[in-house]
Amino acid sequence: MLYISRLILVCAGGSLLLLTSCQTARVGGGAPYHVTAYRPHDPSAVRVKVSLAKQNIYVMEGDRCLMAVACSVGISNKPTPRGSFRIYSKQEEKRSGSYGFRVQGDRVVPADAGANVSGRYVGYPMGFWCEFAPGYGFHQGFVHPYPRTHGCIRLHGEAAPKFFALVKIGTPVNIATTQPEDATLASKVQRVDDSKTPDPPASVMVTSAAFEKPSGPLLE
Repeated sequence: MLYISRLILVCAGGSLLLLTSCQTARVGGGAPYHVTAYRPHDPSAVRVKVSLAKQNIYVMEGDRCLMAVACSVGISNKPTPRGSFRIYSKQEEKRSGSYGFRVQGDRVVPADAGANVSGRYVGYPMGFWCEFAPGYGFHQGFVHPYPRTHGCIRLHGEAAPKFFALVKIGTPVNIATTQPEDATLASKVQRVDDSKTPDPPASVMVTSAAFEKPSGPLLE
């Protein structure tokens, strides 16, 4: 199970569904999540498209869909930025510099970085971080069926490391209310609801166990 606080959030699934050369999985009943990502023929041709209305990510190589998955985007007062960007920073075990915990000996308490709370600060885990604008990135976390983030774009467990493998420094990213792929792929992307997933213990959140690693091959 992915260890990410509900305040930071991620996606999930079960049975495979063919998506016009993309596959994703259905969430439900605690079934393991799985998503298939296809190896690009030309990594320099990979493009990322985010549909804010559908809360979907489409990783494309021309007309070829490499991966299509559900995601969580920013709430109305902390929206995900719209526009054209490029991935310019990648980090597998990234932690938030703003939201996290204070470690007070054997006790771990939630506390923002700037809070007047004693103890060593440890940020929320944001695994497989791919930054596209200052302070905004794709990362591992809980995925809800409605906007839930502080502006970042969250992918569930297995999807995040596969997205990380597909994009490079310089990969173009387009974020818009809608995308052309909404008409052909959106109906086939299974929705994700981690809203009832319990938060892991804070004692786990401050360790490396908070970062979920891929269970199998990244790219097909």
